[in-house]
Amino acid sequence: MRALTWHGKHDVRVDTVPDPEIVNPRDAIIKITATAICGSDLHLYDSVIPAMHRGDILGHEFMGEVVEVGRGSTSLRVGQKVVVPFVIACGQCFFCGKEQYSACDNSNPADKSDASEVAYGYPAAGLFGYSHLTGGYAGGQAEYARIPYSDFGPIVVPDGIEDERVLFLSDIFPTGWMAAENAGIEPGDTVVVWGCGPVGLFTIKSAIHMGAARVIAIDHHPRRLALAKQNGAEVLNYHEVKVLEALKEMTAGIGPDACIDAVGMEAHGFAPDNVIDAVKQETKLGTDRQHVLREAIMACRKGGRISMPGVYGGIGDKLPIGAFMQKGLTLKTGQTHVQKYLPKLLELVMDGQIDTTDLISHRLPLEEAATAYKNFHDNPNEWTKVVLKP
Repeated sequence: MRALTWHGKHDVRVDTVPDPEIVNPRDAIIKITATAICGSDLHLYDSVIPAMHRGDILGHEFMGEVVEVGRGSTSLRVGQKVVVPFVIACGQCFFCGKEQYSACDNSNPADKSDASEVAYGYPAAGLFGYSHLTGGYAGGQAEYARIPYSDFGPIVVPDGIEDERVLFLSDIFPTGWMAAENAGIEPGDTVVVWGCGPVGLFTIKSAIHMGAARVIAIDHHPRRLALAKQNGAEVLNYHEVKVLEALKEMTAGIGPDACIDAVGMEAHGFAPDNVIDAVKQETKLGTDRQHVLREAIMACRKGGRISMPGVYGGIGDKLPIGAFMQKGLTLKTGQTHVQKYLPKLLELVMDGQIDTTDLISHRLPLEEAATAYKNFHDNPNEWTKVVLKP
C-alpha cells in the first residue's frame, strides 16, 4: 500500500510499504477513505517530538471502511464506515473504567512503554502515528490501517453522511470540546483561547455551545482570526496589541474567567523568554516553548481556570509558578478522552448544531501529502486544515 512516512526533520515521503495485517484478535483493518494533517503532526515534522524512526507511518486523524475483523472484534462488521479515535484504549483497564481513555494502561506495548515511563513517570497510552513514546503504532495517512481494540474505539457513522462532516471526530473536535469542558465554563463567563488553528477553532465552537458569554481569540494570521470571528469570537491580533493589557481592558480589570492554551510547545511570541526557548529548542538544549502558557497564567483572573489542550512534550522552565499559586488558579490538561465524547459529538454533527467543515482549506490526494505538510507548516494563514484522500 501507499503511506506517508517520516524520514527526518521536514522530510516526509509517500512510500510503498507492506499492507497491515491482523495481529491480535481484537484488531480490525480499515481502508482509509479520508485522513487529515493535524497541527500536532507538525511537531513530528519539526522533529521536536523524540523517538521517531525512519519509515514510521504518520497520521492520527482518519476514518474508513472496515475490510477485515479479528475473531475477538465483536462490534464491527465488514463494510461499516467508522471514525477512529487517535487515542488507542483497551476499554477494560482501571483508567478506561474511569473514562480516562488517554491514560489507558494496556495500549502502549510493553516493549515501547519504558521510554514514556522514563519521560513521564508512567507509561503513556498508545496513539496512532505519533512516535515510539506512544507505542510506535502505524498511522492513518495511508491506504489501510490496523486498528487495535477495534471492538471498543471506533464509532460507526450512518450511511450516506459525508466523510468531512465526521472526520474530525477522530481528534480535533473532541479535543476542542474537552478543552472547553476543562475550562469549567459557567454562564456569563469570559473565555480566552490562544491559537486559532483547528483545535482552537473547535474550542471556540465548543465554548460558545457550552454557554460562554464571551469568547476572545488570539492569533496573528488574518484568515484564522476571520474564522474565529465567523464562529462568534472577538479577536485580538497579538502583532497589533499587548495581549495582557488588552485583556485587562476588555474585562474591566478583572481578567478572563478561563484561559485556554490551544497552541502548545511551539508557541510564537515576542517576549525575551520565548526567544530563549526557541533557541534552546532549535539547538536541542530544551524541548518546549511555553510563551502562551506563561501569558495565560498572567492573564487569568484570580481564582480562574486554565485549560491546556496544546501539546507539550518535554520539560519547560521560567513558568510563573508564584503567580499560579498566589492567584489560586486551576489547571486541567491531557490528551483527549476521545471515546468518552464521540456519541454526543456525533449527535451534534448529525443535528447540524456544530459545523465541522468550515476550517477546511485544502483537499489533496495522499500522493501530494509531502507538499501538503510543507504548505501547512510554511503557510498557516492560507492552509488552515488539509484533508487527504488515499
